[in-house]
Parts: sequence; structure tokens; C-alpha cells
Amino acid sequence: MGVSRIFSYGGKTVWMLISGFIIAAILSVMLLTKTAELRYQRDVTRMVYSDNLGVLNEVKSKLGLTGDSLKSLMSQTAAEATNQPYIVVSMADHRLWYKQGKEILFDAPVATGSGKELVGGAAGQWRFETPRGRLTVKGKDEDPAWVPPDWHYVEQAHKKGLGIVHLDPGEKIPTGDGVLTTQNGEVVKRYNNGTTVSLGGGVEGKEIVVNGNIVVPPYGTTARRYMGVLGTRRLELGDGYGIHGTDHPESIGQSVSHGCVRMRNEDIERLYPMVAVGTPVYIY
Repeated sequence: MGVSRIFSYGGKTVWMLISGFIIAAILSVMLLTKTAELRYQRDVTRMVYSDNLGVLNEVKSKLGLTGDSLKSLMSQTAAEATNQPYIVVSMADHRLWYKQGKEILFDAPVATGSGKELVGGAAGQWRFETPRGRLTVKGKDEDPAWVPPDWHYVEQAHKKGLGIVHLDPGEKIPTGDGVLTTQNGEVVKRYNNGTTVSLGGGVEGKEIVVNGNIVVPPYGTTARRYMGVLGTRRLELGDGYGIHGTDHPESIGQSVSHGCVRMRNEDIERLYPMVAVGTPVYIY
């Protein structure tokens, strides 16, 4: 009854007070959000100038930020103090920029890591993420060959419902009509009649299958070298990661890779001659 009287006799005043309280609460939330964003941008800039990844991780942890700060990256440059060219990759926007100071020299769409996890039992467990932070171009390759890690064969086996068997150098795997073995850096099939046939280089999706198992060839053999998968150019970032072309241009603009940064072949061919070994690469 008391509440009814308040709204009856002083309804306008009460509603104004309630509205004012709501507006004040909304403004407070907006102010806190903006303050957090500004602090994040400030600390990203500080991290970039000092190459201190610990600062970035600490800031993200405290503020709970997982997205990119493109405004900071595009307006407050990473190597502006020394005018050194550098690369910035935004995983959220699937885009790469090559910059010098504040000038954008080149930009293009990219594909990045899927974030998916592959469990291979005794073979291991892998998560396909593009590494964040500061990396460096450690090398450059034209027409690069891909040497698949073990996870590639585990992934193919899962897709096809097959098992996995490792072929060690000099080892023989019976095939019924002969054996599978290695010879002069190649995986070969040696038939019972003495004929030996090389199984050639690796082809994605056409791995060697014996007795219901995908064969994992030894490192150093031609069967463990895939041509064309990485496109026409590669910028090596270390630990198996790189910025490279692709034989699946339709994947560009998506989170679908196994961790590398993919570009269309025509884009990496334009970027490749611009970038020197030692160029910083910032991935967010």
C-alpha cells in the first residue's frame, strides 16, 4: 500500500529518480569498458616497442581480452621508432599487413589456424593454432616442399578409417605380393619376382596404404616430401610455422590451417621479394 501511495502521489519524481539511476549505471559500465580498452591499447603499444610478450599476456589475462586491437595495430606501429619494415597478422580479421612506419606497403587476406584438436592415441595429441606474439622471418623458400609431421598421417587415417604403421629406414613391410621398404632415399615396393618400383613423392590424400594401414614414411625419403601444398613461396617463422601460399585458395579468409598463415599464391609472390630475413612478424 505504501509503495502504491508513493507512485500515486510522487510518481513523476520517483520515475525520474529511477531513470537517472539506470542512466548512471549504463554510463559507468561504458566508462569502465572504454578505460579497459584504452589501457589495452596503451599496453599493446608498450609491448610492441619493447618486444615484451609477457606484458601483452598479462594485460589480456587481467582484462579478459581475446580479440584484436586493430585500431592500435594500424595507428601505433610496431617498429616505427627504427622505421624497420614489419608484418602484422590479425587472426580475427584474417588479414596481413606489411608496414614501414605508419605506411602500409602491402596487405592481403589470409587463413590461420583452425584451433581444432587431433588425438592420435599413442601417436600423440595436437592442437592446430597459429602462434600469437612476436616472431621473426628466419628464412625464405621458393617452390617449398612440405615435410608432413606425423599428425598428417594420423589425420588422414582418421578420415579414411584406417590404421597407422611406421616404416623405418631399411625395414620391410609385407604386402602379400612382395614387401614395402626403402632404397636410395625412396620408398619402394619390391615384388616377389625381384622387380622394384619406386612409389615416388608424397601426394596429399594419396598416402601409401598397406594392409589397411597408412604408411608413415621415414624422414628424408621422397615419399615424405609434398610439392605444391605450401604454394609457390614460404617465409619461415621457425618451429614448423610459416607464411606461405596454398593449393587451396578457397580456404583464404578462414580459420582452417594447421597453424601456418596461408596466402593466395599471387599474394605471397608479391610479398616475398619485399620481405628480408630478420623481419619482425606480430601475430594477434
